[in-house]
Amino acid sequence: MESAGSGTVEIVVNGEARRVPEGLSVDRLLVFLEVDPGRVAVERNREIVRKAEWAGTVVEAGDALEVVWFVGGG
Repeated sequence: MESAGSGTVEIVVNGEARRVPEGLSVDRLLVFLEVDPGRVAVERNREIVRKAEWAGTVVEAGDALEVVWFVGGG
């Protein structure tokens, strides 16, 4: 039996097609993409994913995600 997460899925991140490990949650996806989770907001299929929901939101094949970085300044 194949273990969960052993394959890959194709998703779109910020308009770019990417192959990522199957079964990643949003928080694990950010680690995979080497993104600092403290400085971003995530939208999945045109809906904002609240930070409290990242660990329980699994990225699926065909998902379109936007990762938006917060930039300080004035």
